[in-house]
Amino acid sequence: MGEKRMTPNEKVAYLKGLMAGLKLEDSTDDTAKVLKGIIDVLGDLAQEIDDVADYVDELDEEVAELGEIVDRIDDDLYDDDDDDDDDFFEDFDEDSEYYEVVCPKCGDSVCVSEEILLEGSIECPNCQKLLEFDFSTLTADDINDSDDEDSED
Repeated sequence: MGEKRMTPNEKVAYLKGLMAGLKLEDSTDDTAKVLKGIIDVLGDLAQEIDDVADYVDELDEEVAELGEIVDRIDDDLYDDDDDDDDDFFEDFDEDSEYYEVVCPKCGDSVCVSEEILLEGSIECPNCQKLLEFDFSTLTADDINDSDDEDSED
């Protein structure tokens, strides 16, 4: 194990003790005055370093707490998404036909079953706009044209 390092405040206190032991504080010598001024400035700097270190420690604790909160939120968000995916695949029926529709509001593509189309509407999973399917204006020709396009594929 290494020896304990002195903090800047401890080093300044040591220098002040040396000055007192050498009786430089009471001296009228200019060199002693300069040394005392330097030690005073070092004391101020050491105190500011301690204050900054304390502040950094507080910030570190707050960042760690925020990180834990973000992790919990992240877990909550992604856990919910996993459940939604499971529900989708449980409802998926391989025997049904699916159609791709595009939401006019957000442009998201949604695959819907024929049963949903016949129900007349579904909420866009991306923007929650109600997508409505109106077949009342379709004619027999439109349906036949659609069947002809399917058979060409």
